[in-house]
Amino acid sequence: MNPFDLTGRVAIVTGGNGGIGLGMATGLYNAGATVVLSGRNKAKGEAAAKALGERASFISADVTKKAQCLDLVAQTVARHGRLDILINNAGIAVRKFPQDHTEEEWHRVMDTNMTSAFLLSQAVYPEFLKAGGGKIINIGSVMTLMGAPHAGPYAASKGAIVQFTRVCATAWAKDNIQANAVLPGWIDTELTSAARDQVPGLNESVLARTPAGRWGEPNDLSGIAVFLASQASNFVTGAAIPCDGGFTIRA
Repeated sequence: MNPFDLTGRVAIVTGGNGGIGLGMATGLYNAGATVVLSGRNKAKGEAAAKALGERASFISADVTKKAQCLDLVAQTVARHGRLDILINNAGIAVRKFPQDHTEEEWHRVMDTNMTSAFLLSQAVYPEFLKAGGGKIINIGSVMTLMGAPHAGPYAASKGAIVQFTRVCATAWAKDNIQANAVLPGWIDTELTSAARDQVPGLNESVLARTPAGRWGEPNDLSGIAVFLASQASNFVTGAAIPCDGGFTIRA
């Protein structure tokens, strides 16, 4: 038996219409899973699902809203009969020094990056119980481990998501639910493209610090997604795993 085989499993990937989310969704799909992408950009989401293949679909949702999280889960189960995997990847950043952030910006980043993961984890829990277990993969960041002067609410949300991952891991281990976090490094996405425009010298700094000598690509996250979503990781829970080309270990 292939412990990485996801045939028959059903996954929700938030923020799955591009970047890291789509890279992870691609890994799950190629391992046999049925994948539901979710986000707020319907046209982009439907195009991404179509490109993945016939076992992929898109459901529009604002995952900062409890009712829409519950509806996303209900629609997924109605379509596919079960739910086994949740990837909480929805995320935004506002790059300013801490003294310059508005209260609205703080709450918008925290709600998108952290509150959404809380709401969806609650929403999937009953379905995971019905399925006999489940996998939650929360997306943190190297900013979980490091500091940057322009990343206040973003770094705070990513630190919080790792602690919440550990809470879920300990609370739900008895239910055969594993919760883990992935900490991406500097991955070449729309989000980081904006960062390169806004932070002078960022590209050169990332290349100099990363032992792999390059920016990551979204598909660099596909393998760890399959591992954490599959039976291969049944005894791995509460972990926070960097996927950063060595960025966080460089002295």
